[in-house]
Amino acid sequence: MPPRRRLSPADRRAQLLAVGARLFAARPYDDILMEQIAEEAGISRALLYRHFSSKHDLFAAVYQQAADALLDASVLDPADSLVEQLVKGMDVHLDYFTANRHAVLAANRTLVGDPVVQTIMTNELDQLRTRLLAVLPLADPRTRDAVSGVLKSWLVFVQVLCVDWLAHETCTRTELRDACVGAVLGALRPLLAEDPAPDWPPHGIGEGA
Repeated sequence: MPPRRRLSPADRRAQLLAVGARLFAARPYDDILMEQIAEEAGISRALLYRHFSSKHDLFAAVYQQAADALLDASVLDPADSLVEQLVKGMDVHLDYFTANRHAVLAANRTLVGDPVVQTIMTNELDQLRTRLLAVLPLADPRTRDAVSGVLKSWLVFVQVLCVDWLAHETCTRTELRDACVGAVLGALRPLLAEDPAPDWPPHGIGEGA
């Protein structure tokens, strides 16, 4: 065990979150023990349990931190076109998913029935939907309600598709991203007065192969 360092409670919590994030990203959830987390952090198990009562509690805190960071990085720029905003948002999330494959699979499969983890993901999806609604040209409340329903379903579709891709990688990352972008554009077009992305798909997508 590395020499123990005295840290403030806030700094110790931040350290444990960093250690947890690294371990949950590197190995399957079921393979990680609290003893290993304490050893990596250079502290006793008793001190670890003062901050987090269980592995589940630590994982939930790590995943909440990740969700907050993803939302911070997914700010929509009004200067960008809708397609540019969608592509950037997908890339931010795919960067995290590929770097933290085991953590994402744990949240969506191992802990699929866990209410705490599922609430974290639901809240993130709701905030993303709210942001997308704010940048779309919605003429009236009826259109807004219809588009909101489409976005809610699309975000779940993206979540399921990306988790399946992490497990099997049946296509390239670019193909995955473009399939997700194309799906929402196709679903929105019948609901909006103007085509939200007249230049999509770019020339060449869907041709060949």
